[in-house]
Amino acid sequence: MDVLDVARWQFGITTVYHFLMVPLTIGLGVLVAVMHTLWVRTDKPEWLRLTRFWGRIYLINFVLGVATGLVQEFQFGLAWSEYSRFVGDVFGSLLALEALLAFFLESTFLGLWIFGWGRIPKKLHLAALWAAVVGSIVSAYFIIAANSWMQHPVGVEVDDATGRPVQVDFFAVLTNNTALAAFSHAIVAALLVAGALLVGIGLWHLRRRELAEQPTTDVSGGRVDDMVWRRSVRLGGWVSLAAFVLVALTGDWQGKLMYEQQPLKMSSAEALCETEAPAPFSVFAWSKLGSNECDDVHSITIPGLVSFLAHGDFSSAVPGVNQLQEEYAAVYGETYPDDPSRFGALAGEEIDYTPLLAVSYWSFRLMIGMGAVSAGVAAYALWATRRGRVPTSRIGVYGSLLAVAAPFVANATGWVFTEMGRQPFVVHPNPDVSVGEQTWFFTAQAVSPGVTAAEVWTSLSLLTLVYGALAVVELWLITRFVRRGVTTGDGAPTPGTPSEGTPESRRDTDDDVLSFAY
Repeated sequence: MDVLDVARWQFGITTVYHFLMVPLTIGLGVLVAVMHTLWVRTDKPEWLRLTRFWGRIYLINFVLGVATGLVQEFQFGLAWSEYSRFVGDVFGSLLALEALLAFFLESTFLGLWIFGWGRIPKKLHLAALWAAVVGSIVSAYFIIAANSWMQHPVGVEVDDATGRPVQVDFFAVLTNNTALAAFSHAIVAALLVAGALLVGIGLWHLRRRELAEQPTTDVSGGRVDDMVWRRSVRLGGWVSLAAFVLVALTGDWQGKLMYEQQPLKMSSAEALCETEAPAPFSVFAWSKLGSNECDDVHSITIPGLVSFLAHGDFSSAVPGVNQLQEEYAAVYGETYPDDPSRFGALAGEEIDYTPLLAVSYWSFRLMIGMGAVSAGVAAYALWATRRGRVPTSRIGVYGSLLAVAAPFVANATGWVFTEMGRQPFVVHPNPDVSVGEQTWFFTAQAVSPGVTAAEVWTSLSLLTLVYGALAVVELWLITRFVRRGVTTGDGAPTPGTPSEGTPESRRDTDDDVLSFAY
């Protein structure tokens, strides 16, 4: 493989790895803040135990997410310097706000929450957590706004001297309709991830306690623990179902925008080779998807559904891959410029504007299918725990535990579809403006000209080793805390606790803070 292929593999692998942690951090942060709010309002010990148990999982994932996220920016300088130069005028302000405003807000108040147990008033302590959670959401928005500009560049003018976009309207970048749709879709998808985790682990603990015939009368353990896991399952189940509905609605919004802005991406996702009116939805396709030739594709279809997904009716025409390939070639060129210094091995080669059909087609279906699995498990969990019931079905409980992975797969494949579906562009042209005013950038010209394939292979190998070690650490820590479950120290103070402000209470608080944080 040449340097471009290796650099793309490196960026894809490290980013997908990092993106596995992002939705859990965002979604679980919101749910932990909700649990903490319910404890402050009701003073019920089960909500405190839930807050502290899931708070630990949240912190572990947050730390590993930060560690893996730092690598993303280093990659721009290592393997994608031409890309950095091209988008720098737009991305500079967005990434600066993400780091200086959102990330500092998130990390500062999260520190106050970690070490504020018993040290600051309960409501201020709760406010610190909500500030950290809001910081993570704002941080996500700035990153998504940057990515959405690559999908649909707005608020810029092309500098005739350099050929690079210059930002002229920062507000337009922030309010890009692509960013608004992608952000809403990502946030509710994050809640789907967190909800599935609550359901899977909660059901496992409920079944384990039922089979072990745990006592249910001790208010410092037993009965409270049963309520902890039951509330975890019920909260996670309702959140998952609501999130799935919202994921479908926001996904429909995002899909309609993609049909306007990147029609070739969406036609590839349906393996729609020729323009059709009405256009059918492909349930299952086979034949030459693997060869990236959109010919002789056989599909099981639902008539008219793609027309509805694209235009909101069941009769409109939807352009096919072959027609769109010809249109793109006519507007943006049939071949790459014959300049090896800018386009490497692809200089002078014919441009294939069709993204990898197999990847686009199956990643789109995995995204939808795994989301539906999560909703199905949530419905099962709510039914199995109705009216105080405890599920004992080994298949149902362990199936739900395994299904925790489903929304992670949905998020990862959704990201793969979004990013690979716009190839061969790293910055896709905006069809809403005239061709002479459009800005676009091919992935082939984005790679660093001075870096070699061997150097990128070296960094990819080292990062794979580091990320593998971090994965082992995270899974070990999460498994350890999950198996331990809630502890007596996570509940309300027991009778006889020293009064607040005494040396004994401060010593107990110090121990409590350390046990929570570490």
